[in-house]
Amino acid sequence: MIVDDERNEIEEREPIALPAERGANLPLTIVLIALVLWFGFQTVQLASERTNLGEARGHQEAAMQEAQKLRTQFESLISKTSELANKGHAGAKLVMEELQKRGMGAQPQSITPQK
Repeated sequence: MIVDDERNEIEEREPIALPAERGANLPLTIVLIALVLWFGFQTVQLASERTNLGEARGHQEAAMQEAQKLRTQFESLISKTSELANKGHAGAKLVMEELQKRGMGAQPQSITPQK
């Protein structure tokens, strides 16, 4: 307030507005918002991929059980063939040799002489 003695009027001055100091905070705010959005996006993507992988695994479960069943049957067949080969069966020996060449056969058991 300024009092002018000559006019006896009171004159009010408008306050001078100081420039806002948001210039320094604006880039930081933009970066933080971008990071939050990026992390949110990544979280949603990872959750979606986890769900998809779970579904894919569920669809493969029946095939895995069938494969395990076949593997058990194959191992049983190999062990019985190996027993025959150890007893001297020529065909069984040939089959075991071929399986061992292909890396699928059982390790040869040492034949102990019978007393």
